[in-house]
Amino acid sequence: MLKLLFFLLLAANAALFAFGEGYLGHFSGSEREPARLQNQQNADKLALISAAKASANVAAAAPPPPPVAKDEPETIACLEIGNFLLPDARRFEAQIAALGLGDRQARRNLPGQEITGYIVYIPPQGSKEGADKKAGELRALGVTNYFVISDNSPLRWAISLGVFKTETAAQNLLATLNKQGVHSARSAPRMSASKQMAFQFRGISRETKGSLLQIAEKFPAQESRACK
Repeated sequence: MLKLLFFLLLAANAALFAFGEGYLGHFSGSEREPARLQNQQNADKLALISAAKASANVAAAAPPPPPVAKDEPETIACLEIGNFLLPDARRFEAQIAALGLGDRQARRNLPGQEITGYIVYIPPQGSKEGADKKAGELRALGVTNYFVISDNSPLRWAISLGVFKTETAAQNLLATLNKQGVHSARSAPRMSASKQMAFQFRGISRETKGSLLQIAEKFPAQESRACK
């Protein structure tokens, strides 16, 4: 009887030892640490790190924040469109009136010149005597329609052979004179002072600038530029 009790106690102790060491599987829904560590993969490569280092690693792995877009200026400081001759300036001003720009719009007068016609002439002869001599040569060739320029202009003592509104008409006369033997005649545009103007727009929005440039496209000879 004592031997039986001894062996029962021995078996119970062995079972408790096995359970305690985790050799018999689960005990109360969890495993003992030695057995659980043996079941883990690459357990030898695990390393403990501090909470601060873990936070730093998370921050380093996070994607960088998107760049902050810089706001573009909402207004244009100064835009100038020109240079208009007076008739075109009036047309342009009438077309931009609907924008209601008020005191944000101003006009600026500009000096300028425009072509008013074309002259066919023989260059200056240096003196009245020289001009009279050349006039005699023209008469000998049958050219009688001429005029000696005697004013204080750059063409003083030149000989005018005709003034025309178009360059084509001036070239036609040159061709006729060449056939008559006059080879020293020239053609040049006649210039006169003209009043030109430019429009300036200050503190306007980008949308308004776009509207102004659309209207300016109807006037191909004009250009837009920044101003102060």
